[in-house]
Amino acid sequence: MSRRKTERLLNLVICLLATRRPLSAEQIRHAVPGYDSGNDEAFQRMFERDKNELREIGIPIEVHRDPWEDEPGYRIVRQSYELPEITLEPDEAAVLGLAAQVWQRATLAEAASGALLKLRAAGVQTDEEAAGPLELRVDTRDPAFPALWEAVRDRRAVRFDYRTAGSEVVLTRTVEPWGVVSRRGRWYVVGHDHERRAPRVFRLSRICGPVTPVGRPGVVTVPAGVDIRSMVGYRDSLLPERTATVRVREGTCQWLRQAGDVAPGKEGWDTVSLVFSDPEWLAGSVVGFGADAEVVDPPDARDAVIRRLKGAMA
Repeated sequence: MSRRKTERLLNLVICLLATRRPLSAEQIRHAVPGYDSGNDEAFQRMFERDKNELREIGIPIEVHRDPWEDEPGYRIVRQSYELPEITLEPDEAAVLGLAAQVWQRATLAEAASGALLKLRAAGVQTDEEAAGPLELRVDTRDPAFPALWEAVRDRRAVRFDYRTAGSEVVLTRTVEPWGVVSRRGRWYVVGHDHERRAPRVFRLSRICGPVTPVGRPGVVTVPAGVDIRSMVGYRDSLLPERTATVRVREGTCQWLRQAGDVAPGKEGWDTVSLVFSDPEWLAGSVVGFGADAEVVDPPDARDAVIRRLKGAMA
C-alpha cells in the first residue's frame, strides 16, 4: 500500500470518527485530503474502494439514509470502533514490549510505537521496565530487512548483490522471495534464485548494498509444501562453530556476557569467549554495543566489524 493511500484512509477514518452527524460523499470529498482532485467518477470509484478496504479490516462504517436527503450519509460510531478494555498479565505485557523492540530496530518503528501507545492509553504497561530481566536477542538491524520484508508482503521479486560464504566474491542475485526467517539471532530470506533456477537461502548480513524490486507486485507464488524454516535450519549446519574473543567494558554488554564465558580483565575491561559460526552474525551482534565492545579474535570476525563500522560512517 502506498504512503499516499495509507494517509488517505487514515484521514477518512479520522473524519468519520470526528463527525457528530453522517456526512455525504460530497462532504467527505471536500473534507478528506486525497479526494479533492479528479473528476466525479474517479472519486466515486476511489471512495467505494476505500470503504470496502476499511470494512475488510474491521472498521465499521455505518450508512444512514435520511428520507429528506438525496444522498446517504456515512460515519463511524466511536463505541463500535474502540477496543474493549484490555487486561494483560505482567508476562504478557513483557512479551509485547519485547516484540515492539524487534520492530523498532527496523523501519517499522513508527507502527510499533503507535501500537504500544494505544496499549499504554488503555492502562497496559508494555515499556522496558515491564520486561524485567528479559533482553532482546532478535536483531533486525540488517539494512536489507525492510526491503525484503516488503517484497515478501507484496509478492515481488528483488535483485541484490550477495557475498558468498567464506569469500569476498560478490555476485548479483535475482530472487523471488518466499519468506524472511530468523534463526539463532540471524535473518535469512528464502526464495527461488533466478540465476541458479532453484530454491536458495540467503543470509541478510551478506547482502551488499540496496535491495531493488524487480517486476510487478503479486507475481511471486510460494510453492505448496515448502518448509521455509527447515531450509534455514539446514543452512545453519554448513559453517563450523568457532570461538571469538571479545573485550567488553565493565558493567556493559549484558547480552554478550550472558551468551559467552566471561573472564575478569584489567583497566575496566573484561574478556568474553563467544561460540559462533558466521562472522557477519557476530559482527552484527557486537557493533550495536558501540565503543563498549571490541572483537579481538579471529581476524575475519574483527574485519567484519570494521567493515560494518566503515559502512555506517559512509
